[in-house]
Amino acid sequence: MGNRTRLLLPLYVLVFSFSSFETYVSIEMDTLYPGQSLSGNQTISSRNGRFELGFFKPGNSTGYYVGILYKNLKVKTVVWVANRDEPLLDHSVSKLELSEKGSLVLYNQSEIPVWSAEPSPSNTMNSTVAVLEDSGNLVLRNGSSPSVTAWESFDHPTDTWLPGAKLGRSKVSKKELIYVSWSSPNDPSPGLFSLGLDTNGTGWYHILKNGIRHWTCGYWLQRVSSFSTETVTTNYITMGYVSNKEENYYFYSVTTSSVLVRFLMDVTGKVQQLIWKDGSQEWETIWEKPKETCEIYAFCGANGACNQFGGPKCKCLPGFEPKIPGEWKTGNYTNGCHRKSLLKCNKDVKHDFQEIENIRLPPNEVLTNNKSLRECKSACLRDCSCIAYTIGYYGNCSIWREDLLNIQYLTFGDHIGRDLYLRLPMTELAASKVKKKLRIERLTICAAAAIVILIPILVLMSWVAHSKSVTLVSTCRMANFSGTKPTDDALVLFKFGDLKSATKNFSEKLGEGGFGSVYKGMLPNSAVIAVKSLKGQDHEDKQFRAEVSTIGTIHHVNLVHLLGFCWKGTKRFLVYEYMPNGSLDSHLFYKDSKILDWKTRHHIALGVARGLAYLHEKCRVCIIHCDIKPENILLDADYNPLLSDFGLAKLFGRDFSRVLTTMKGTRGYLAPEMISGDPITPKSDVFSYGMLLLEIISGRRNWEIKGDETDNYFPARAAICVSNGGDVLSLLDPKLQGNANAEEVIRACRVACWCIQDEEQNRPSMGHVVQILEGVQEINMPPIPWFIQTIINF
Repeated sequence: MGNRTRLLLPLYVLVFSFSSFETYVSIEMDTLYPGQSLSGNQTISSRNGRFELGFFKPGNSTGYYVGILYKNLKVKTVVWVANRDEPLLDHSVSKLELSEKGSLVLYNQSEIPVWSAEPSPSNTMNSTVAVLEDSGNLVLRNGSSPSVTAWESFDHPTDTWLPGAKLGRSKVSKKELIYVSWSSPNDPSPGLFSLGLDTNGTGWYHILKNGIRHWTCGYWLQRVSSFSTETVTTNYITMGYVSNKEENYYFYSVTTSSVLVRFLMDVTGKVQQLIWKDGSQEWETIWEKPKETCEIYAFCGANGACNQFGGPKCKCLPGFEPKIPGEWKTGNYTNGCHRKSLLKCNKDVKHDFQEIENIRLPPNEVLTNNKSLRECKSACLRDCSCIAYTIGYYGNCSIWREDLLNIQYLTFGDHIGRDLYLRLPMTELAASKVKKKLRIERLTICAAAAIVILIPILVLMSWVAHSKSVTLVSTCRMANFSGTKPTDDALVLFKFGDLKSATKNFSEKLGEGGFGSVYKGMLPNSAVIAVKSLKGQDHEDKQFRAEVSTIGTIHHVNLVHLLGFCWKGTKRFLVYEYMPNGSLDSHLFYKDSKILDWKTRHHIALGVARGLAYLHEKCRVCIIHCDIKPENILLDADYNPLLSDFGLAKLFGRDFSRVLTTMKGTRGYLAPEMISGDPITPKSDVFSYGMLLLEIISGRRNWEIKGDETDNYFPARAAICVSNGGDVLSLLDPKLQGNANAEEVIRACRVACWCIQDEEQNRPSMGHVVQILEGVQEINMPPIPWFIQTIINF
């Protein structure tokens, strides 16, 4: 740049400044000084050029507003509005002015103040300036002491939560930092929906509609903490939570400054996380809640149940009917349902319970000390105000005394479902049984007719098959135990007495897991077996055989082979091949066990990943294991890993989560969605695998509690080390004395930290895990999961 240009540049800036503002002494493009104002098309911009403050008119609106917008985006995007309730008729004669006293005031065309930012008396300053920061925060600060802030727009949010801002509340003043939707896409005035924290001081966040709960997050808000899309694989946000004597709030930051990310409380009632795509020049929604209508709090009203998967959206529970039938015909279910017959609590009126299968349970239950269904039922019957009961997540009896809200019918195989027992008068139950009997009779007649039609067809097909010498082999051949050797293509139906003899009356216990105890046994042909006695099973024999038959048809080198099964009364047994080297936990955590070298550990980690990938991606029906932990990884004579207990979550159905929590330590492997009650996917197994892989690497339990030291939480140590590019080999089991393939250790640590990400979509599939551990696919640096950041903060 020549000398003449350098001399003219300050003059150019000065002339431009005079043309842009009415009165001033000096001007910076991101700052208003006392006496300066904006009007018409005049703006100030943040120094990084990302945001601008000025007048705007949304869509086809006739009014003007002052707000902060993203600058130079193809899509006009407003992130903050000053005069939400007071639109301006003419922005050319209206002005936003910083007064000499330090107040930022918006005057309409009649020079009447319609909005102002007033510093508190304790923050009044003589040399106040208004600055639009790079974060999009408009602040009033002391011109001579920039660190002193008297007011900021982040403390007065509208509908957009930007990085660096807070979602929270003050415990002292009770002031809430909430985000309120626009009334419509063209009307910035406060709308129906607001996003804020639970007023009881918990870390839960809610969406309210007209001040009434619309949707509540589960226990794991951290599951929105990071993202990793196909096109932006290295960019993510980091979310944190702070709780102290003064306030509690969430905040988040974007680690890559070039990425534009925002949360929006949308006019539709959904909170959305959006990212700007330069290629398509539009905002892409990468996360939103609630996703489905049935997630909306009390969508079907009191005692109504929501159905997301076809049929009527809402229907009343048995024994109930719409409170206002006319509203239900129009799709308005707000007023819910009431009882057809009132419950009368006296000796002359008998009650019983109707089972409602596979539903999302209503909130506000009351826990009791009763443990069994029978005890729970008796407790509810003795309580006149009790209207329903169930056995809850932790195996305790839960009862309800108030209207049932937020019930949702779930699909078959959805493991978060529970059975609810609803209290009804005996007269209602009798009528219900008559209707059920009629339905069964009609189904029986239809089935009989179908059999009559199908028998000739089946006979013909059988004749054709024999003529072509085709041998049909059942995948579940029934056979007596005596002298019968299990084969690869059939399951054996064992007699209970023979199993009792083979295990010497179940005397040699190999171990115990969430699904039952395992005993060693030997067949007459000297074959060694492992017999699992399932706990809590009450399935019908036919259903049990069908489920076991499915498990028995699954064969993979890294899956334990099921040889057969047995049932006697209410007892259920599964018979497996015996693994001479026991379970993985006995080699990782016991002092006197053989030390597994790194090569063996890597071989085990890769084998388990292959087995899970097969269950998730290769089986005819995707099988989610739901209980990945070292106790369920068995080792054969050559230390090849075989995954056991696969398919048992489906076999146990709706009771599986209660089963998983009966053994100490199991919950350390559960994915966030398994705890919060959200639907379970194969990515739930991926989370558990990540926790398992960290234990394989470290040779220790992930959380060895010693007093209150959270430093002992190994996943936190590993995530921080990996994310910060630390010495990953320091995470290795000290017993190995550093003898390991460094590249394999780094890959294993990184993939483990990706597996334990809060949001399912950010975890790799097990197929990708296999490729990464094999070294055929690269892996980027993982972010620190939010739940680990929470532990660090505390």
